[in-house]
This record gives sequence, C-alpha cells and structure tokens, in this order.
Amino acid sequence: MLRGLDIRDMLIIDRLELAFQPGLNVLTGETGAGKSILLDALGFVLGWRGRAELVRQGADQGEVTAWFDLPVGHPVFAVLEEAGIGAEDELILRRINTRDGRKTAWVNDRRVSGEVLRNLSEVLVELHGQHDDRGLLNPRGHRQMLDSYAGLEAAADKVRTHWRALSTSQRELQTAEAQIAEARAEEDYLRHAVAELDTLAPEAGEEASLDTKRRLMQAAEKIRADIMKAADALGLQGAEGMIGDASRWLQGVAGEAEGRVDAPLEALERVLLGLDDAQRGIADCLDSLSFNTSELEEVEERLFAIRGLARKHNVLPDDLRGFADDLRTRLAVLDDGARDQATLIAAVQAAQASYDQAAAALRQKRLKAAKRLDAAMAKELAPLKMERAVFTTQITQTEQPGPDGIDVVAFTVATNPGAPAGPLNKIASGGELSRFLLALKVCLTEGASGLTMIFDEIDRGVGGATADAVGRRLAELADEGQVLVVTHSPQVAALAGHHWRVEKQQTRSETRSTVVALDVDARVDEIARMLSGDTVTDAARDAARALMNA
Repeated sequence: MLRGLDIRDMLIIDRLELAFQPGLNVLTGETGAGKSILLDALGFVLGWRGRAELVRQGADQGEVTAWFDLPVGHPVFAVLEEAGIGAEDELILRRINTRDGRKTAWVNDRRVSGEVLRNLSEVLVELHGQHDDRGLLNPRGHRQMLDSYAGLEAAADKVRTHWRALSTSQRELQTAEAQIAEARAEEDYLRHAVAELDTLAPEAGEEASLDTKRRLMQAAEKIRADIMKAADALGLQGAEGMIGDASRWLQGVAGEAEGRVDAPLEALERVLLGLDDAQRGIADCLDSLSFNTSELEEVEERLFAIRGLARKHNVLPDDLRGFADDLRTRLAVLDDGARDQATLIAAVQAAQASYDQAAAALRQKRLKAAKRLDAAMAKELAPLKMERAVFTTQITQTEQPGPDGIDVVAFTVATNPGAPAGPLNKIASGGELSRFLLALKVCLTEGASGLTMIFDEIDRGVGGATADAVGRRLAELADEGQVLVVTHSPQVAALAGHHWRVEKQQTRSETRSTVVALDVDARVDEIARMLSGDTVTDAARDAARALMNA
C-alpha cells in the first residue's frame, strides 16, 4: 500500500509531500493544475518510461521518494529476494534525475537499476486509464488476467513445465539427427580413415624414435668404419700389443731393478684394464650398428607413412592415435544413431502427448472461466448504465502452441446487442471504455486485497447517475485495498475517504503546483466548484453536501 510520496524539484513542483491512506483517495483540481504531474512523478520513481524532461527549471536535479507498507506474503518480497535486497515491513523507493538526464535509483538505501524498479512496480501499483496500454487494454495480458481470475496459475505452470520438457526433448532429437546426418555425409571418409589409421596403428612418440633410428642407420657405415679403426688401434696390433710388450719387458728386469719399475708396472696394469673396458664398449657399439639394408627401408617406410597421415589429416604425428579415437566416436554416432534416434523420437512423442493433455485440460478450464467472467461482467455493467452492452472473452486456438498453452485470449465488447464485437479500445467510446475498464477491474480483483490501484480520469465522459455508479464501484474496490483516483467528477469525489486538491500558483517568474489536503468544509467547497464552476453558490454547496451524504 502506498503510504507517502515526496517530490522535490520535478516539473512545476518545488517541494511536495503527500501521505496517502487506505481506501478511496481522490485528487481533484482544475484542468492544467498539475494532477498528471503527480502521476508522472510516481511513474518516475517506479521506473516507468515517461517524459524526458522532468527536472524543474533552475534546479540541478529532481528527486522523488515513495514509501509503501508491505503486508506479510506480499509478492514484492520475491522480487526483492531475486534482486538481493533485504526485505522489511516498509519499502522505500528513491530516484534522482539530474539536469543532464542521468538517473539514479535506490531501494531501501540499496542502489538498483531501472529494471529492478519496474519489476517492483508490477506488484506494487496498477495504473488504469482510457489510454492505458500497460494493463487491461493490452491483449497480450488478457490470457494471464483470465488465469489469475480463475485461479489457473497451477494449471498454467503445469503446461509450462510440460512445454519445457517437450522443447528439451525436441532439441535433443534435432541435435542427434544433425549429428547423424553429418556422420552419414562423411561415412565413407570416416570408415576409410579409421581403417587406414588402425592398420598403421601409430604410437605417441614413435615418429621421433623412428627419425632418430633412421638418421643413425644412414650414418652407420661411416661411424662403423671409424669405430673399427679405433678398435684396431686399441687391439693386439695396436695399443694393447705395445703395452703388453712393454709390461713383459719391464717384468723381465724387475728383479734386477730393485723396485724401480714396480710403479710403472702398476700403471700399465691399470691402462690394460681401461683398454679392456673401451674394447668391450666398442664391440657393443659395433653390434648395435649392425643392420641390413631392408631394415633401413622398413624404418623409412613406416616413418614416411606416419608423417604422410599426419599431413593428410592436418594433425601432429603424436596426435594420430587420439584423432583415430575421435573418428571412431563419430562413427559410433552413425552406428548407434538409429537406436538412439528411436529412443529420442519416443521421448518427444511422450512429451508431446503430456503437453497436449495438459494444454487441452487448461483450455477447458479457461473456457469455463471465460463464461464466469462474462456473466460477472454482465452483472457489473448493468449498474453502470450499460445493461445492453455485451462483454465477451474470446478464446481461439493458436496455430503455434507455446509455454502458455494453445489459447489466444482477448476481451471484446459490443456496445449493443447484435452489434459486431471488437477490442475494448476500438469499439467503446471514451465514457463507455471507462466503465468497461472499471467493471473489468472489479471482476478481476474480486477477493484480492492489499492492492494499490490508480485510475487516471477513468470517469471521463460520464456524469449524473452513471458517474455515481462509477464512484460506488471505485469505493467498493477501495474497501479491499487502496485506490487513487484522478477525477473531474463530483459524484466520484463525494464518495472519497480522503480528498486532495491540486492547485497551480503563478507569478511573473514561475509557475508552481501544490496539493492541499481538504477537510470536510473544504471538500464541500471543492465539490461545489466541480458542480457549478468558478462561482460557488450556496445551492452548489447544498448539492455537494447531498452528494457526500448520499
């Protein structure tokens, strides 16, 4: 419930604070006094899109603050939770507009975006008027209104759940079919490539190993020749023989040398041991370098085959094995595709059947709800002097089922029996449209509580007994919540529980708008003015009192 509105430096308002009450609140005043400015200011703090230039002339910035009381379980708590804002019993919205057009908003001192404000406004305030395309006149919302009226939210949620399941199964089938089609288009290539890779069976690191072995084998002849020379130089015909001779010669004279050749003999023994190690190493190396010509050919053939496949498939040689696994996976899609596709088709068919059943059940409930709403509207239109008008909730089947079912819902009217029906805002005149909207709102909000509804001159074009009937319907709505009415109708104003007059004050340099709360005597004068014009007579005051006491 809207409890207060503080406006500073907006349009022609310098400073204004209003405290609203439960029940029926009316705003009256002469045309051009600034009643619409209040709605512009409220719409601004609620994030609605409106006028571009809002800051009062000469001010650096304009500011609007609105505060609401929140009953337990109010839908706004879910919006606050989603936005990460702590919930309290009171909700304070504040928004600033600077001279250069920048806008900044806060919710309970937490800075937020305009989108968060708009999400909050959808569950805080409803605005209705003859030209309101956000609410009752917008056919896109009629289906949701009918569902809300009949309490079909759970059934609608069930349809949406089945629609999501159907959409998911359809996407999975489409993905599988696309993969199968892609695999089938390259089946010959896949099977040939996998067979070729499986035949070669390359291993990671094999290309580098083969390349090293090949280079070693290519150089082996030259290496072997030099190693053989080294072996000869170290053998009996070379160093080993000469050192052996030297050792024997020294041993022959060792007895007579009185120990002088012992050290040389030991050194030669060590040299002979080292020569033996070197000769064994050389022998091993010669053995490893022993190969035949065909072995080199085999190494080169496999090495070139691996490199050729790598170039063919544009992968590294070490990645050939992983690439083959990928190709086998793609082939598995094709080989297993028929079985998997049949399973997915069955899943789509089951999901479609569940959706069709839920959507058909919802359609039947909507058709019954439409009849109840039409009957309720007939009862509401009669006191509003439109007993000959016909309101019809049209439900047609859409060609494209969706998450909301298979129905297109539209509220239509015929102002006289036998006349063609059409959309509310196309068929009804201004006064008729006001009464249609009011009757529809009474029906749609039956049993609801805690609503803040704003009606902007919804009583335009009606007067007398009809205006009185409009006022009484507004008062009935206000019994269950809070209604703010901008009105020129004295009959409506007379039924208000709280009354404000919007006044415009002009000087040579500026124009300002202000709002005055009216006591009983002031209300009599204001309603008398609305009845008689600028000159308020005693007769007009008597008529005003009569209206207030009726």
